[in-house]
Amino acid sequence: MKFHEIRAEFHAPDIAVAEEMICEVFFSFNLKGVVCDVPLDEPDEGFGTHTLSPPQICSVTGYLPCIKTSTNAVDQIKKQLAALSDNGIHVDVVLRSVDEKTWENAWKDYFEVTRITDRIVVKPEWREYTAAPGEIVIHLDPGMAFGTGTHPTTSMCVQMIQTFLQPGSDFLDIGTGSGILMIAARKLGARRIVGIDTDAVAVQVTGQNLLKNNIPDTCCSLCCSTLAQMPPGKFPLIAANIIAQVIVDLLPGIVEKMTADATVILSGIIEERSPEVLAALEKNNLQVVQTLQTQEWMALAVQHHLQKAAAT
Repeated sequence: MKFHEIRAEFHAPDIAVAEEMICEVFFSFNLKGVVCDVPLDEPDEGFGTHTLSPPQICSVTGYLPCIKTSTNAVDQIKKQLAALSDNGIHVDVVLRSVDEKTWENAWKDYFEVTRITDRIVVKPEWREYTAAPGEIVIHLDPGMAFGTGTHPTTSMCVQMIQTFLQPGSDFLDIGTGSGILMIAARKLGARRIVGIDTDAVAVQVTGQNLLKNNIPDTCCSLCCSTLAQMPPGKFPLIAANIIAQVIVDLLPGIVEKMTADATVILSGIIEERSPEVLAALEKNNLQVVQTLQTQEWMALAVQHHLQKAAAT
């Protein structure tokens, strides 16, 4: 099968905001294998890798199957990207046709072995790495799904899972992508891990990554589903690494899945969009108990307001 490779090269005063807004356009058209090529801050000593030189031109690239309806979709994507100029984001679209195998492997040069906490390392299956004693290694092939651990939104989620997960408890991942958060939770001691995603490809990729990490079917549940379609059940730890607007929309449903003492990890939030997320948290009687920030990206750990009252 052939795919449209849509590369959005951009200039903007705020790279992180531009990156999120372009990604929102891509995700709204269900583009696959989205790769963001932007400069990254130097990580703290011992965390992450920084082996790639900064790009000469910032870009976001996604892939769309070459089918009958895709020409119209490409035209609509171009219009929406051009409209970002109203926000000072100037985008040049470079379009080419690629084979499926080219698409599947195009992003691999961007993915290195990455340390994302003091205990956890993410290793692509095509890289060599010798684990140090006590390290938790996540073996990952993100394939066509989002989530490598190198993006701040994902790495901050993993850091918070390490902080808030109680060994022997259950974990829910909303929008599981590549499954990295599910795998991290299980290797940190979760009893049962549950992941949902509305993208069937992401669910397939997650299933493959669970196998790569020797996680048995008996302790995990994975389905292509919305939050509203999930069966009843509550969780003490929930993660949603999506984007700000989707988080706001999902919050009432997330609250229904929380146990009384639950912690919810919310990531994918650009700093500029944080006020609307904070307003939605207040509306849903949730309070922030921890905030992490890398560049313009924020991750929030939130709990019921009642927990604070009970603690005092």
